[in-house]
Amino acid sequence: MNEPFRDPELPLPARIADLLGRLTAQEKIGLLHQYQAPVERLGVGVFRTGTEALHGLAWLGPATVFPQAVGLASTWDPELVRRVGEATSEEVLAFHHKDPSGAGRNVWAPVVNPLRDPRWGRNEEGYSEDPWLTGVMATAYASGLRGSDPTVLKTAPTLKHFLGYNNETDRCVTSSNLPPRVLHEYELPAYRAALEHGAAVAVMPSYNLVNGRPAHLSPLINEVLREWASGDLLVVSDAYAPGNFTGLQAYYDDAAEAYAHAIKAGLDSFTQDDDRTEATLGHIREALERGLLTGEDLDTAVRHALSIRFRLGEFDPATPYDDVTEAVVNCPEHQDLAREAARRSIVLLENDGVLPLSGVRRVAVIGQLGDTLMEDWYSGTLPYAVTARAGIAERCETVFCEAVDRVALSVEGGHVVADPGGGPLGIGAEPGLFDLFDWGGGSYALRAAATGRYLSVDDDGVLVNDQPGPNGWEVRQTFRLEDRPRGTLALRHISTGRYVGLRLPAAGADGVAPDASGAVLRLVDDADAAVWLSVEVVVSGAESAASLAAGADAAIVVVGDHPLVNGRETEDRLDLALPPAQEAVVRAVHAANPKTVMVISSGYPVTWSAEGLPAVLWSSHGGQEYGHALAEVLFGDADPEGRLTQTWYRSACELPDLLDYDIIASDATYQYYRGAPLHPFGHGLSYTTFDYADLAVSVEGGRVTASATVRNTGSRPGVEVVQLYTHQQRSRVKQPLRRLRGFAKVRLAPGESETVSWTLDTRELAFWDVTRNRFVVEDAPHKIMIGRSARDIRLCAPFHVEGETIPPRDAFAGRVGAADHDEYDGVELVDASRVSGDAVRSAAEGAWILFREVDFGPGAAACAVEATSTEGGVLTLRLDDPLYGPAVAAIPVPRAGRYDLAPVRAALAETSGVHDLYVVFENAGMTVSLLVFEPAEAA
Repeated sequence: MNEPFRDPELPLPARIADLLGRLTAQEKIGLLHQYQAPVERLGVGVFRTGTEALHGLAWLGPATVFPQAVGLASTWDPELVRRVGEATSEEVLAFHHKDPSGAGRNVWAPVVNPLRDPRWGRNEEGYSEDPWLTGVMATAYASGLRGSDPTVLKTAPTLKHFLGYNNETDRCVTSSNLPPRVLHEYELPAYRAALEHGAAVAVMPSYNLVNGRPAHLSPLINEVLREWASGDLLVVSDAYAPGNFTGLQAYYDDAAEAYAHAIKAGLDSFTQDDDRTEATLGHIREALERGLLTGEDLDTAVRHALSIRFRLGEFDPATPYDDVTEAVVNCPEHQDLAREAARRSIVLLENDGVLPLSGVRRVAVIGQLGDTLMEDWYSGTLPYAVTARAGIAERCETVFCEAVDRVALSVEGGHVVADPGGGPLGIGAEPGLFDLFDWGGGSYALRAAATGRYLSVDDDGVLVNDQPGPNGWEVRQTFRLEDRPRGTLALRHISTGRYVGLRLPAAGADGVAPDASGAVLRLVDDADAAVWLSVEVVVSGAESAASLAAGADAAIVVVGDHPLVNGRETEDRLDLALPPAQEAVVRAVHAANPKTVMVISSGYPVTWSAEGLPAVLWSSHGGQEYGHALAEVLFGDADPEGRLTQTWYRSACELPDLLDYDIIASDATYQYYRGAPLHPFGHGLSYTTFDYADLAVSVEGGRVTASATVRNTGSRPGVEVVQLYTHQQRSRVKQPLRRLRGFAKVRLAPGESETVSWTLDTRELAFWDVTRNRFVVEDAPHKIMIGRSARDIRLCAPFHVEGETIPPRDAFAGRVGAADHDEYDGVELVDASRVSGDAVRSAAEGAWILFREVDFGPGAAACAVEATSTEGGVLTLRLDDPLYGPAVAAIPVPRAGRYDLAPVRAALAETSGVHDLYVVFENAGMTVSLLVFEPAEAA
């Protein structure tokens, strides 16, 4: 075939246009689903979006498993993260060449949601609570995924999940309130770098709503993301999200209308109904037939979809990546890289000198994570597992204790026993033994000691012991223990909320009731029907661990979470505390052996109450080479290089509500948090010490230049992450207390020093001005801060930036958006219409929004508001105070539909000069989108 679209010498737009022009309308529609239909007459094959590759290839079989994304970011090493992305893309290609339909080359990674709240169930998937650092790491990983060829993509990376997505709780129906400053200064910047650099070529919207509108329908997709992208941007839906438009979200009544609006908003690919495309394509076809979509709308979406395929080289005679084979999967080079990434991600949180270990011959490795590695939902299948125990055992003699309680469960008439073949649990005369795993938050798992298999529930609700551990999309292996009379317990199955009951066999023909020996444990709906279980601790995990630790030179206690329990996709965490039983083990071991190291393996920050621990290490779940990496850090082969990318709070009580996305108003993240954290953003210790000196700062030609000298003052080689923060000291608005602007990772021998420097464009110091809807650099004093973390500042110096002085808000400059207020109370941001625009809705009587320093000049005669109210109500305009300030207008808002915004006008009483203006909602359920003021002379 000699069609122009197959000619790689032609410009890309011309090739796409040629193929697009050859397609019929029906063929074009077939390209707007995750499973794109072939066009056999043109030799165009099938194509599928969506291969998971968050920290290695996932879901398709054994492949190299790297540390979780939050762990990769903890290396503060973008080049290393790029190399991990590159290795992942090679393995994706290898699987694709083996099975093109099973492993597509559009990869759904990286995740760039800023980690605003550590309780988010998917915390381990992101990089940092800082949007700039998130962008740096996302650009690095996506650059590795896309490959180094300037024109042909190795894989096509997709940024997830746009926008304001940090909660699993009711994620499809909750709305993330993003005031303009939070939107422009915190949420959006995380997406920008990877798009502008051309590292990412696709975006996936999120399940939630943003300011009342489904994220998939956000006008920001076209207005912002596509403006940033260096080429055509493919936008793919999240799985089954399109169905929510008329389903859970009930945003539209009609699927054809909903899908038409989605395409117009920028959605190009519908991930709906798996590979069953008929319904989705039918809705799009109907939208075209009804005139809800134009041919131009269709062509725009198809062009985006085809662009990725062209850039992947699908229509070229050959690509630079055709020779990648299965040999790269889990190859020695990738194993080495996995080990390096795991080692460099480990963070030393605390150390009184016990680390690095020296002079130890016998080490006790303890804990329910001590001899296992965990896979999260987006992990690949581990090709092998080097556990903490295995890694340490290569260095010295080790003894091991899992440190979980071994218990016997009894009911009236017998003991609970496991089936040797993994079948239903029964009742026997002799006790069966079970290991009790505490995963925190009241979640427990039970493992039959006789079989090594975990208790689960089959499809009939019968308890069986046939699982290797908690697993699957619907985890069926965890239970809550609820107190019952006389010291007994009831088991409540977490996944279903049902209780474990006892079903006795039917009475015999003689009418004699059977004994419990033939009973079956199965789920029941009624709590009163739950069987009462007596629990006898046969072996105490804490006592066994302490006994073992007492005879060792040092004890390593490995604690943490199970990535599929208590916090994961679909489930947020309720708290951050270590599981109580695991902390009890730590306390017991420390009491028995003063040379105790607590090693935390988790996908999120944790808290603990044990005091005086000699050393604490943290890493995310570290992948297949975790044990080797841990041993290298414990024994001092390598300096701990990791640094935290999130604030570690002392308690979840210090966090705002999970659904409060306004980090500015709620003083959230390291940028605004005023408390004393357990460990600050950027924290991480070294085995050596560093001195900071010779700070120099200059401002010239719109650039801020800073430099400092860092010297290793210790006796060991070490790695330091030198961090640069700024703070604007005077402003019209509330400014961050600190904001990361740059960092440098330096490796220094004892006594060696290095001068590090940064150049910062003063435009990067801009913030969003709600009075004029644009970024602005104020004329203001700033402070530069250089140190080891956001709270460990070693050097600081003032500098001044020449910029604008934001004048009072001109009341007559044009329409004032209600969402562009300065402060608020009792309101929520909502959609002004189903297509575009934000509005403010009162959630309670007396709610208000504040417009600070409004200049009414010599006088304002009237104000017109665009408003509606589902119950009717009154807006009161007050000056300088929402309760006691003079009321200058009372504006009745008639009862109307939610989107029936209409202008309502009222005269203003003696309003002149500069005042703070409060718009007070006297009733709940009122919506305001715009305010327009009329000068006195116009009256």
